[in-house]
Amino acid sequence: MMKKIIFSLLLLCGALSVFGKTATLYHTSDTHGFFYPQAGRGGAAALAAVLAAGPKEYLLLDSGDFAEGTVETQQSNGLKAIWLMNRLGYHAATIGNHEFAFKDNGFDNLTAAARFPLLAANIQPKEGENLPAGLRSYQIFTVGGIRIAVIGLANRNPTKPSQKYQFTKPLPALEKALNEAAKQHPDAVVVLAHDSLADDRPGSPNYIGDIGRQFSGRVHIVLGGHAHQIFQNEIRGGILLAESGAHLKQVTKITLQTDDKTGKIKSVRSELIPLEIAQTGEDKKIKAYAESLREPGVDEPVGQTTAAFYKKAFIPGHMDSPTDNWVADATCRYAPADVCIHNTGGARVGLAKGEITRRDIIDLYPFDNTVVTASVSGEFLKKLVAGGLVPWNRLAYSGLTVSYRKTKKGKIKNLKIWVRGERLQEDKQYTVSVNSYVAGGGSEGKLFKTLPDGAVRPSGEKTMRQILEDDFKQGALTPPQTGRIRQK
Repeated sequence: MMKKIIFSLLLLCGALSVFGKTATLYHTSDTHGFFYPQAGRGGAAALAAVLAAGPKEYLLLDSGDFAEGTVETQQSNGLKAIWLMNRLGYHAATIGNHEFAFKDNGFDNLTAAARFPLLAANIQPKEGENLPAGLRSYQIFTVGGIRIAVIGLANRNPTKPSQKYQFTKPLPALEKALNEAAKQHPDAVVVLAHDSLADDRPGSPNYIGDIGRQFSGRVHIVLGGHAHQIFQNEIRGGILLAESGAHLKQVTKITLQTDDKTGKIKSVRSELIPLEIAQTGEDKKIKAYAESLREPGVDEPVGQTTAAFYKKAFIPGHMDSPTDNWVADATCRYAPADVCIHNTGGARVGLAKGEITRRDIIDLYPFDNTVVTASVSGEFLKKLVAGGLVPWNRLAYSGLTVSYRKTKKGKIKNLKIWVRGERLQEDKQYTVSVNSYVAGGGSEGKLFKTLPDGAVRPSGEKTMRQILEDDFKQGALTPPQTGRIRQK
């Protein structure tokens, strides 16, 4: 009799191990090499402390743009980011546009150094080329007894154009990867993408939203990035969508549970965990390793600020920020023009009040862009300004002010523009100074590609970082006022 009871208990334990399972996933994105905390928040050591305090078994995923953004990543061509991700135990990541910041060879070196798979179902080799060994479409993981297929979708607009690889449309690539992964009978499917739900708007759908509209029942979770936005528990077609902001200031925790009777996924929910060191603590080993990666000579002071330079607009109706306005003003002080233009995505963070170091400047503007000047028509400027207002404010100006309204469908109307206090004249010529990335047709500056050859000319050899650092030589800086771009 006792043997029968023991046997029955073993069967019951076996049944419980099949049903009612829970898997934990953690997600980061757009970390951009921010290894260290800022103002008591963020950093790799805080993330490691959160991981150590949670379930022993979990999946750690990243949605890309880890390879460029700070002096540590710049000086190592992104490799220090990979080394730290290896130490943190990342299980998979997808490819952001900045993973190609150091061209094809730099990208190949990243994939070779990673001890975790880089996932991108929509990257294909060009004729005569091969994909790196560490790059694949998807990977199957088992977490908490749940088989999870993670499919990657890379951003299709690399910072430096690739000569070896091409980027296919994401939804057909997802369909193909889903069909291949289905042969291994996963319990759940996660899409890891470097694009954002922020771009999914009425009248202008984005493929991230389309996944929810077209793949309901086949995909369970979509983890995005690129726009540096935070989304939690957004549901599209029964699919959970989440994004985790940027610069390793927070991490998303996703809990996935199966039904205790059917074994199928019954619930998925996400939770944003701020990496406030006072609450999370820091892992000593990861902290020591991150410190060993710190670049020397960049933590010396270069100047002072009288108040914080905020990166985001904070006055209702003002769409410009003090930080972006400062970068545009500094451009005009270096290369005077009727209008100076700065792409808001070029300035990654703001500045705190008080002492400013070279690292702060590099963190704010990590790119090696220089300044160029061009002569353009008022009609050109009007088109550029209008295009820079959607889907969000992508350009900042010195010498130019804007007012406009936006329709429910996101279209611009009642656009009014002034240059140096006078209404813009479409048939008039204006000089503009702008960084070389925008002038070269970078994402915010495609219109510059329509200018005739020779219309754009260099304005000195200093990089934007050097220009911003030089701005402190005149004394402590005060953040510029906002209101140059107003939405009514």
